[in-house]
Amino acid sequence: MASGAIFSSLRRRRSPSLEAFLAPVDLFDVALVKTLVSVVNELVSCFSNRVFQFQRKNSRSLIRKVEVFQILLEYLSDSILYLVLYRSKILLDYCVQSSKLWLLLQNHSISGHFHDLNQEISTLLDVFPTKDVELSMDVREQIELLQKQLRKAKLFIDKKDDALRIRFFSFLDEFESGKIPDSDELKCFFVEKLQIFDARSCRTEIEALEEQIVNHEGDVEPTISVLNGLVAMTRYCRFLLFGFEEDELRLKNGSQMKIKNRLITKAIAETFLTVPKDFCCSISLDLMCDPVIISTGQTYERSSISRWVEDGHTTCPKTGQMLGHNRLVPNRALRNLIMQWCIAHGIPHEPPEVIDAMAESFASACLTKAAVEANRATSALLIQQLANGSQAGQTVAAREIRLMAKTGKQNRALIAEAGAIPYLRNLLLSPNHVAQENSVTALLNLSIFDKNKSRIMDEKGCLRSIVDVLRFGHTTEARENAAATLFSLSAVHNYKKRIADKMGAVEALAGLLQEGTPRGKKDAVTALFNLCTHTENCVRMIEAGALTALIGALGNEGVAEEAAGALALIVRQPVGAKAVVKDEGTIAGLMGMMRCGTARGKENAVAALLELCRSGGAAATERVVKAPALAGLLQTLLLTGTKRARRKAASLARVFQRCENASLHYVGLGVGYAFANNSAPTRDTSFTGDVSVPMPISVPVL
Repeated sequence: MASGAIFSSLRRRRSPSLEAFLAPVDLFDVALVKTLVSVVNELVSCFSNRVFQFQRKNSRSLIRKVEVFQILLEYLSDSILYLVLYRSKILLDYCVQSSKLWLLLQNHSISGHFHDLNQEISTLLDVFPTKDVELSMDVREQIELLQKQLRKAKLFIDKKDDALRIRFFSFLDEFESGKIPDSDELKCFFVEKLQIFDARSCRTEIEALEEQIVNHEGDVEPTISVLNGLVAMTRYCRFLLFGFEEDELRLKNGSQMKIKNRLITKAIAETFLTVPKDFCCSISLDLMCDPVIISTGQTYERSSISRWVEDGHTTCPKTGQMLGHNRLVPNRALRNLIMQWCIAHGIPHEPPEVIDAMAESFASACLTKAAVEANRATSALLIQQLANGSQAGQTVAAREIRLMAKTGKQNRALIAEAGAIPYLRNLLLSPNHVAQENSVTALLNLSIFDKNKSRIMDEKGCLRSIVDVLRFGHTTEARENAAATLFSLSAVHNYKKRIADKMGAVEALAGLLQEGTPRGKKDAVTALFNLCTHTENCVRMIEAGALTALIGALGNEGVAEEAAGALALIVRQPVGAKAVVKDEGTIAGLMGMMRCGTARGKENAVAALLELCRSGGAAATERVVKAPALAGLLQTLLLTGTKRARRKAASLARVFQRCENASLHYVGLGVGYAFANNSAPTRDTSFTGDVSVPMPISVPVL
């Protein structure tokens, strides 16, 4: 924890609090001296012979001062010395372990902390009772010399380090002006000056800068927009200078590790490992993957609290307080702790990477011209690799495009404008499962930008290939992402008919809804819902088996809302209502949702029953009217349902009143009907706004 505290304070260029350096035990007398000896010996042994690439002079000077303390330990027993030594250790550790680029960016700030330590050591030596302690002449001279040096010491900023920092920013300025820096100069800077010799080291630098963006605080320099530009520039250099070869090996190893991780996950599930209570969502009681903070300050798993709010709750599940707003703020600190705990216990932990609208707009706003131009240059390198590279190199390029298209409409636009879509289409048919998975997910990410939807649909053979991945994809993830891509493309009304008419598309979505993973079923049902909104697709849905799959999904809590919404759309057509009536389980499934479903699920269920009565004729109405317990469910919905649900229930009540047996089956509906304040005899003809289905586009990124 001390490392985290000093790390945070270093970035803020403020002195760390004392609590950051206090040991977890009481230190008095002998215990204190032993601890001091241990700390100072560790400092000298670890760092006395180490070569520092940055902060060289400051580091060597601090180590020499610590070596003097080795001699004085037998005379000192003050906790202040412990704090100074421990702080020195953390600062030196920080210089050794931090990324090279981040050390350059923080050159002035870190130099300031070395200067702060010099002043503290000077104060410590000034109060040391030199005259009252018997010291050898050599030791006394060393102390006096050190005191003189410390009194004259000024803030030292290494000119070579600072020159490198300025050069780093000058490359960014070139991108800002629309000019790509000279490749030889970039090579000199990264390889010769920073000694970054391979793709792996460069990727480590990129990940370190990205971590700084994630944990960025408002008053810290450089700003997020500058960091985004530096990340984009470093990514460009990574492919320009080191190519794709090393990543090809890494990709193969990563594929093998992914299979291994699945086996580990299964093994962990069969053990009795105790998960820390704070890492579990208090709603689902499961280990959180995507913890978020609500307005009351409590943390929950995103999917669980989203479901809670969607069900109509307006209070905090844990405290009962009213929610001030429904905004969910990512709890990045807790997520990092959970990841560290999982790594420590050998548990694979890959948080779902879903694009959040606020994060998306924020990321886009923080992209400077330099970042855009650097990404454009990177895209050109990647597409060149897609066009002419080896199969493994193409796979690496597709993966990088997938990552670049994860956020920011500008990235998605420039990647498509550079011509990536035709090459990604070719990779959809690759026998390499990793290449196929990366290419279909890259197309999914690109399709989120509206203009790219037409580019994908207009690309000859692209839709056919996406459907083929959905039907015959090598991996589950590839098939699921193909379904999600169809959902994204079907947001454009004119494309819904084209997608539904594509041979095997609806059949494959229906199959995924019946046999897929929970995420796959979600992708399939949302795509089917979108396709159902086009009236000409009704017959195709019935013939392809989608109707049967949707009826079966009514019993699945994870997809029941969307399934009921899709059924409500289908039964608006007489041919759809006729097909639904033939299935014995439809009405029972919709009633089950009215009884135990979510608020949206109840709305969609009663809407489906109402449309069934209107479009299915007397036979369908009779089937609905004779359904047992429906009267009680309607009355409950009229009393406690949402505004939409009450409106639909009231309309359904009027339908029943026109039936010859309505008075026998629905005595007592008057109270609820009056409560709904909907006694006007007007016919409820609205529908689009009454089927409410939340459909976020998930963008899975490995």
